[in-house]
Amino acid sequence: MDTAAQPVVEIQSLKKVFHVGFWGRRVTAVDGLSLEVLRGEVFGFLGPNGAGKTTTIKMLMGLIYPSSGTATLFGQSIGDPAAKAKVGFLPESPYFYDYLSSREFLRFYGHLFGLWGTALERRIEELLELVGMTHARDLQLRKFSKGMLQRVGIAQALINDPELIILDEPMSGLDPIGRKEVRDLILRLKESEKTVMFSSHILHDAELLCDRVAMIMKGKLVACGLVSDLVGQNATQSVEMVVEKLGPESLEHLRPFTEKILLQGNQTLLVLKDQHHVRQALDLVRVAKGDLVSLTPHRSSLEDLFIRKAAGLEPRLQEAA
Repeated sequence: MDTAAQPVVEIQSLKKVFHVGFWGRRVTAVDGLSLEVLRGEVFGFLGPNGAGKTTTIKMLMGLIYPSSGTATLFGQSIGDPAAKAKVGFLPESPYFYDYLSSREFLRFYGHLFGLWGTALERRIEELLELVGMTHARDLQLRKFSKGMLQRVGIAQALINDPELIILDEPMSGLDPIGRKEVRDLILRLKESEKTVMFSSHILHDAELLCDRVAMIMKGKLVACGLVSDLVGQNATQSVEMVVEKLGPESLEHLRPFTEKILLQGNQTLLVLKDQHHVRQALDLVRVAKGDLVSLTPHRSSLEDLFIRKAAGLEPRLQEAA
């Protein structure tokens, strides 16, 4: 990704307040959100269910209006038809006309974009091959699995050859095979120099795919940046060591370097306080004539960052309540 890339999505102080219930109680779904998505990157929009991800995406797509703040696509207003023509979109809960085949379904959406004739038919075949659905081109959508429907939904989002693809929770509800298929599709889109923005609460997938991520909780942005930078912030790496043939006295010598010691049959699991104690622990095991079975470092992850941010936000949420 070019670090000097221009933003294709810019959000400034975006806010959305809903009035719910008989008395019109105010609920703030998105609260002063500011972020940008750069051309050519895979951008993860992360947060728990109910964080405000889908509400933000709906505002970007013009499906609902913001209470305040601004958002642009390619430097143009989100309501500009020329900007929208460059966007492909897959909502969180898409509706599929299940009596149509995948080819008929894509033909319908192609017509909405003004595509006709041989150019459209060629584009449909390209997309079905891209998402691995050529074998099911004439099968009715009602006979598709969730993963197959998701792949056809992504093909629909690409029918107009968009520069920006926005996917709302594309991994949700998929089994491990379906999630891998969608991950592979996103990587192929990146290779073809498309910009991809997707929302998710599955942090592991985002860590595998994304150049940058933004993390949102209760409508507020709590972290944003390169994945490598974010997982390195305040990182405390732990190291797990599994050993055999160590007596109680040797384990006591190791205890000052460990956070946890667990006996597992003939083996002992030691969780070292940090990587700086590895050499000392290995020396003690060697002196005690123990056997080293494994040594596994655990680096900080987006999940660790998420938990830290959630723990830091919780007291403020309780005070506000």
